[in-house]
Amino acid sequence: MITPEGFDDFVVTRSPRLLRTAFLLTRDWASAEDLLQTALARAWEAWRRIDGDPEPYVRRIIVNAYASSWRRRWRGELPTADLPETAVEADPHAGLDDRDGLWRALGRLPRRQRAVLVLRYFEDLSEVEIAEVLGCSVGTVKSQASRAVAKLRLDETLTPEGMLR
Repeated sequence: MITPEGFDDFVVTRSPRLLRTAFLLTRDWASAEDLLQTALARAWEAWRRIDGDPEPYVRRIIVNAYASSWRRRWRGELPTADLPETAVEADPHAGLDDRDGLWRALGRLPRRQRAVLVLRYFEDLSEVEIAEVLGCSVGTVKSQASRAVAKLRLDETLTPEGMLR
């Protein structure tokens, strides 16, 4: 099969960074790999139409696919007669470090706020670049970032008292 010119090189050189972005959004390696695969398949279809650096385009596909997959997936509970066995741990925080609390706190944020923080602080994109990726205004990026940081400041798992529990 013949691929569009430059696509193979793009996949080889940029996939690790794009996979990290997908992982930071999904917090699951398998889901992140699926998300990246979906984004690369869509990018391949549009490859000849992409002007300039294709990474922002693919990153936008990742964020949009992440948001739409969450909307489509049913998140209801399934009733069962059997309760799962739970492991009893002497210290509920044994083996956990501060990053685990941060991952859980990020997971509780709304998807758009989480996407803004991931792109800003983990991918080091500017507010203008984030606005382009998310298809919104710079003001929206700033307000979403501000709200997300405010929620993280109030999150009990990230406060000194919450970390001691």
